[in-house]
Amino acid sequence: MSNPRLKDQYQSEVRSRLKERFGIDNDLAVPGLSKIVINMGVKGAVESKARVETAAKELATVTGQKPTVRNAKRSVAGFKLREGMPIGCAVTLRRDRMWEFADRLISVVLPRIRDFRGVKSKLDGRGNYTVGLSEQSVFPEIEFDRIEFQQGMDITFVTTTDDDEQGHALLKELGMPFRNRKAEDN
Repeated sequence: MSNPRLKDQYQSEVRSRLKERFGIDNDLAVPGLSKIVINMGVKGAVESKARVETAAKELATVTGQKPTVRNAKRSVAGFKLREGMPIGCAVTLRRDRMWEFADRLISVVLPRIRDFRGVKSKLDGRGNYTVGLSEQSVFPEIEFDRIEFQQGMDITFVTTTDDDEQGHALLKELGMPFRNRKAEDN
């Protein structure tokens, strides 16, 4: 089995450019991806447990890995939510699955978004980046006719660096279509 395309690109080109740009001597100190976490908080999960199961199936289809169902940690009377109720699902991708998903997201999924002008370039202060998608139908694996309800998700790229500048440079080198910073200010 061959390496994913994006992983090969990272190992052959991106790593050396990042070493040179940031003056890093040690190969292990070069920023890299450690994992990608996809999280779906399911709207309407309180009324119907089947919604969480449907969302989990769709998330498994998109990622190729079985998601874990996330339960409420506390009861909130205003939302009719009780502790322990299923309210979402999540998947943590590592190794080759992580690289394959990142490649598909960057080269296929994001360009399919209507009126797409790039993703925001703000990282979390610790070198990690989260992008939110408002609907699952942008993934080619999801059959549009079989969607029961629109479901959004958060996709977090966890890097091996604590520095936002290095994390941004890594994702930019991997092909993440960031907006211009001037366009974000408007």
